[in-house]
Amino acid sequence: QVQLVESGGGLVQAGGSLRLSCGVSGRSVSSYATAWFRQAPGKEREFVAAIRGGGSTTTYTDAVKGRFTISRDNQKNTVYLQMNSLKPEDTAIYYCASSVIVRTNSRDLDIWGQGTQVTVSS
Repeated sequence: QVQLVESGGGLVQAGGSLRLSCGVSGRSVSSYATAWFRQAPGKEREFVAAIRGGGSTTTYTDAVKGRFTISRDNQKNTVYLQMNSLKPEDTAIYYCASSVIVRTNSRDLDIWGQGTQVTVSS
């Protein structure tokens, strides 16, 4: 059974940084794509970043390019999301998801973590 556990969320001031972690069990992050999504109150879950399995190719939504970095530690079987220069509009619950190939539509994914709250104050 595949399980994903997010951690690292919290409250930070605008301009600050956080690093989210997605610990994966039941499959290897080096062989499967892992993505981060976020969902703000009253909004749909949106794609943030992804890293493909079998390589290091990454993709980001335009709103976070240059500020967020997705990376992977194969030995720890963990995927990270380093978030810098945070803005109040980054406030959301952040979820990680696992799939065979990179998916950017949340409806195409069915293996999710429980989420971690990120709050950015102005």
